[in-house]
Amino acid sequence: MALIVQKYGGSSVADAESIKRVARRVVETKKKGNSVAVVVSAMGDTTDDLIDQALSIDSNPPEREMDMLMTAGERISMSLLAMAIHAEGANAHSFTGQQAGFFTDARYGAAHIKSVKPDRVKHALDEGDVAIVAGFQGINANGDATTLGRGGSDTSAVALAVALDADMCEIYTDVDGVFTADPRIVPTAKRIPCIDYESILEMAACGSKVLALRCVEYAQRFNMPLHVRSSFSHRTGTLVVPNGVDPRTLPNLD
Repeated sequence: MALIVQKYGGSSVADAESIKRVARRVVETKKKGNSVAVVVSAMGDTTDDLIDQALSIDSNPPEREMDMLMTAGERISMSLLAMAIHAEGANAHSFTGQQAGFFTDARYGAAHIKSVKPDRVKHALDEGDVAIVAGFQGINANGDATTLGRGGSDTSAVALAVALDADMCEIYTDVDGVFTADPRIVPTAKRIPCIDYESILEMAACGSKVLALRCVEYAQRFNMPLHVRSSFSHRTGTLVVPNGVDPRTLPNLD
């Protein structure tokens, strides 16, 4: 049995039907004998909509209040996913970044994770339940909500996987892995089956949007293997692993 952390981005939880599809996938993974923790982004364009609302009220809103507002999107998706998993016949508990033990520095809007102490998440997993964590957020030393900036949910997922000593961190998106170019723009782009951290860091530094730079750096620091794949298919995606690691030694998660 493996411990898997799955992260689902905004396009994967964009509406009710998408959330139901994700719930079925989570339950399928669990039925294979795995323990599953899930990190979610806000639904679709929720974060952009919240920013627009804030700016329509105050053209220069306080950073603290913006972070408080920004955390709302992930709380909505985590709760709805927990309900969808319950409807599929499994038990799930949702946790905010604070409840999941994500402690950050005091930088609003682009906070860095200082430590992750996921005691409540571990307890839920020990009980045999699915644990769902709101990505992109944490809490600072003053007890205020903070957000992690661009790619924050990916970073949350990797940090949670490291803290739980997971076997794999799966990053679900709307493409089937990492490609030689954006397949939505270049139809002849080829999927890369396996890539090392250094190569994916170079791609991220050059503007690739599949994985955020901080997420890959965190994974590299702790040798956490990543599997980038689509939530809209069951195809094998791209494995991101330390240089020299044989991907055949990793858990078979298909």
